[in-house]
Amino acid sequence: MNDIEHNLNAIRREIGDQVMAVAVSKNHPAEEILEAYQAGQRIFGENRVQEILAKQPFLPADIEWHMIGHLQTNKVKLLVPFISMIQSVDSLKLLTEVSIQAQKNQRVIDCLLQIFIASEETKFGLDEKEVKNLLTAITQNPLPGIRIRGLMGMATFTDDKDQIRREFRGLKSLFDKIRDEFFRDDNSFNELSIGMSGDYLIAIEEGSTIVRIGTKIFGSR
Repeated sequence: MNDIEHNLNAIRREIGDQVMAVAVSKNHPAEEILEAYQAGQRIFGENRVQEILAKQPFLPADIEWHMIGHLQTNKVKLLVPFISMIQSVDSLKLLTEVSIQAQKNQRVIDCLLQIFIASEETKFGLDEKEVKNLLTAITQNPLPGIRIRGLMGMATFTDDKDQIRREFRGLKSLFDKIRDEFFRDDNSFNELSIGMSGDYLIAIEEGSTIVRIGTKIFGSR
């Protein structure tokens, strides 16, 4: 058993069957992704469009690719033919472009709305008012080709576990509020993507259904 397989097995034992683990493969070569694939992992996340495009053609076709980094509208058309989920939708403009490209490709793309929960200004995301305005807009003028599956957030990069827990808990509260207000009759709004290698266990305790884990699977690079 190699290190990647060992790490994956340990994480699976920790998180159980109810939480989706996205293996964040940024900065790791296709060979290491293939090792994780051979160990049973099927869902991989990348932060940069260029990295997905460089790796995807050389890896098994049944891999589910998630875009988890900031996405520019002019790059959407490159991803839509094969992407499984875009976790980092942070504007109506971006969501509209995903809709346009999804229709061209006769696909429905799962999307998460990225919410700003951290204290660092460098992170992206919508605030509560902005996400409600976006959802109101698409309620009034639906966008074909997209399916809003839930929310995503990135906690502050800190060793303060209490702060991380507060940020996760706040996002779970917003998730519940949004679901009740906009998705009461839509069971597909059921994903909360919070938690990475350093804080995924806290995230799961606070209601995460998706965790994005890189270093704990692949090691540092």
